[in-house]
Amino acid sequence: MSDGRSLSITIGSTLLTLTQGDITQQEVDAIVNAANSSLLGGGGVDGAIHRAGGPSILEECKAIREKQGGCPTGEAVVTSAGKLKARFVIHTVGPVWKGGSANEENLLRNAYRNSLEKAREKSATTLAFPSISTGVYGFPIERASKIAFATVREYIRTYPHLHEVRFVVFSRHDFEVYSPLFRDGAGPP
Repeated sequence: MSDGRSLSITIGSTLLTLTQGDITQQEVDAIVNAANSSLLGGGGVDGAIHRAGGPSILEECKAIREKQGGCPTGEAVVTSAGKLKARFVIHTVGPVWKGGSANEENLLRNAYRNSLEKAREKSATTLAFPSISTGVYGFPIERASKIAFATVREYIRTYPHLHEVRFVVFSRHDFEVYSPLFRDGAGPP
């Protein structure tokens, strides 16, 4: 599901990669799922990960729900990856866009930061992110991409344990929106 388009930059000891493709096909330690708070699967990236990973992911999500009642916006939980090529899935809930006045930017930062923290807790060295909240949740991708990139960049400067962080986008349009960040991304925030 990739047309071979890819960009990379190195920040510290971490390779940041942008690729257009299918996140379910990434061979990384952890794939981040743009989940909903119910953790029961859905459309978009969430549905694709559940379908490709198989029923074990849903069963683990149900167990998490029984224990803590779902996942609040901006938080993250971890399951195994089922049939995916990754070792585990980090499920994070991004905010629904409400015009920018409902703390959406901070909640999106938290979704990325908490996913990175879960990866660190699991000793992951490679991680793949989708474009969180930019699908049916309606977060403007131009704004979301800058928040995602800046949050990851800030995190890896503090915690350089990750060898690679991939931003895996599905469409050509999304690739074009993220591309300038990879050309200019090593500069100040």
